[in-house]
Amino acid sequence: MLTIHHLNESRSQRVIWLAEELSLPYRVEHHARNPKTKLAPESLRRLHPLGKAPLVERNGRVLAETGFIIDQLARGTDLLPPEGTDTGDRVRYWLHFAEGSAMPPLVTKFALSVVPEKVPALVRPIARMIVKGLNKAWLDPDLARLTAFWEDTLAEGGWFAGDRFTAADVMMSYPVEMAALRGSKTRPATADWLSRIHARPAYRRALKAGGADFSGARAA
Repeated sequence: MLTIHHLNESRSQRVIWLAEELSLPYRVEHHARNPKTKLAPESLRRLHPLGKAPLVERNGRVLAETGFIIDQLARGTDLLPPEGTDTGDRVRYWLHFAEGSAMPPLVTKFALSVVPEKVPALVRPIARMIVKGLNKAWLDPDLARLTAFWEDTLAEGGWFAGDRFTAADVMMSYPVEMAALRGSKTRPATADWLSRIHARPAYRRALKAGGADFSGARAA
């Protein structure tokens, strides 16, 4: 049985969803962020030096990094076709894209959004101007390109790796939903895709197991 170490308001929800899609036996070990700092607790650091979620215990090993975990759990199933096949290679591309290209600007935008409230009141107007300038010159154009790219991808095949649901859709769920919550325009094909993944029975079961409704109120 898998042990999924799940941190509230985090990327680890995707691993629970994948386990449900694959009907893998698992249990969830819940970990809570520090309410003041929002950082992960020491309990995760006792399992892995970086102390971040998700972590999965399987056959005496601790697996880290969402893309690697999804690759390991889905390998040999219909959700991750063999390497060298068109669909298999597409899935693996999106496993890397989600954290390598999509998440950095999303995380940066979120981090910058809280800066003005963390600095002394006297310099808040300056901080707001700096954040606004960074968003306009860098983050917003980058996010517009990203959301247009995945809109075109979904409009072509309906799913991220083609014409059927795969592990790529599980992996991409977090950046797509986070972008929507951070104010990025949700285009028609993307909105349709979100509706379809939210309606999946395994997705709904994963929400209950994770203890939060990530389809409507997800934090970074």
